[in-house]
Amino acid sequence: MQDLSALARPYGLAAFNQAREEGNVEEWNNMLRLLTLIMQDATMRGLTANPKVNDQQLAELVIDVAGDGLSKTGGNLVRLMAENERLTEMADVAAVFEAERDATEGRSHVEVTSAFALTETQQKAIADSMSKRLDTEVDISVTVDESLIGGVVIRAGDTVIDASLRGRLSQLGQSLT
Repeated sequence: MQDLSALARPYGLAAFNQAREEGNVEEWNNMLRLLTLIMQDATMRGLTANPKVNDQQLAELVIDVAGDGLSKTGGNLVRLMAENERLTEMADVAAVFEAERDATEGRSHVEVTSAFALTETQQKAIADSMSKRLDTEVDISVTVDESLIGGVVIRAGDTVIDASLRGRLSQLGQSLT
């Protein structure tokens, strides 16, 4: 089975290019977020799997639900994705769009998973360090995962820095075998 983000990538890039051409990247970002919410609805996901609902009906339903939150070209994206049975991948399309936007604007998103809640000072130190390392402006999001035991795991795109105690114990275990 193919990677979902690989399937979503052409749609995300096309949406980003269209948004830039139209000069309304923020509006497209909002449309993709709205479409993601619509497609995450359990009823809507059930309709995508229902063989009695054809692609055109599904596309028109999504467009109707989105209402004024969707432009004409946004509607065209929905129709195209419905025709190619890709509407269930809307969250991945939005993620590709966001990544392309961040790259164009010289920004990176960094996900920090910590064993304990981080103070503002610690978050700023991580953001500053990653900003220097990636040579971009950095937005960070922090989640707590007590299973790390101690330390942090930092993810920025394909870069992963595992400075957690769980990660170190795992490395130690591998070196002993």
